[in-house]
Amino acid sequence: MLDLLHGWLIAPFDYAFMRRALAACVVLALTTPVVGVLLTLRGMSLMGEALSHAILPGVALAFVLAGFSLPLMMLGGVTAGLVTVLLAGGVSLVAGLREDAAMVSLFLTAMAAGVMGISLSGNALDLGHVLFGSILGVDRQTLLLVAAAGSLVLAVLALTFRILVVECLDPGFLTLQGRHAGWTQALFMGLVVISLVIGFQALGTLMATGLMLLPAAMARFWSQRLEGMIAIATAWALVSGLVGLLASYHLALPAGPSIVLLAGAGYVVSVLVGPKGGWLAHRRRSRLRRAVTP
Repeated sequence: MLDLLHGWLIAPFDYAFMRRALAACVVLALTTPVVGVLLTLRGMSLMGEALSHAILPGVALAFVLAGFSLPLMMLGGVTAGLVTVLLAGGVSLVAGLREDAAMVSLFLTAMAAGVMGISLSGNALDLGHVLFGSILGVDRQTLLLVAAAGSLVLAVLALTFRILVVECLDPGFLTLQGRHAGWTQALFMGLVVISLVIGFQALGTLMATGLMLLPAAMARFWSQRLEGMIAIATAWALVSGLVGLLASYHLALPAGPSIVLLAGAGYVVSVLVGPKGGWLAHRRRSRLRRAVTP
């Protein structure tokens, strides 16, 4: 029995590439779900998905100019994401559109431009790597960059967490206190962009929001307290990363999709049985209401 458990749970991490992939999953799980919880509380989950595609032109341009240089690709992705946020804000102010509507229009254009740029300059393998990631291919340099960027996000979150929460729940309060809520939102969207760029190397631009939004959405069915949601989302992201890597190793499955599918499975189960708004909880409350209603 112990040999079986060792073979399934421990032996895969005898390989350096599996240890690096696990370390990358830990970094992602400790950073992106926190940002995801704040995004879901703001009702901006789809904007996070849009931004994950908006970084693609910057990544593509860096790839065209410098080849497969991860630092430059990350810098290009951050730049493209921040430019998209600024343009979406400008369009919403000038044209009167909602910022999310402007963001969707921009991200569709940006994604098409990025895919076109990589297709014209690279090959199918390069395009697939950028779009879908390769967490099992994370090398030491990539891991160090991901860890450094993740540490930056966590440090900024720790310093600004209270004001980010206040702006999330009641932006009018900051205005009454003489503080401009727009700067706080800009800071937060910058953190979203950096978090997505951290994830694109491991999970690709198409699935970079997987560990950001799915655990966060799941956590809302298990807790109504912000601290509880963050803890649950982080824990499930860690479990999804670990089990997804093990599943990919033993079953010869692609690692990135395995991780995101497990995160999604947790969300589906939570929708059904979660005590805070799940289907079963809703049915139970409906039965109680009918029972006490004369």
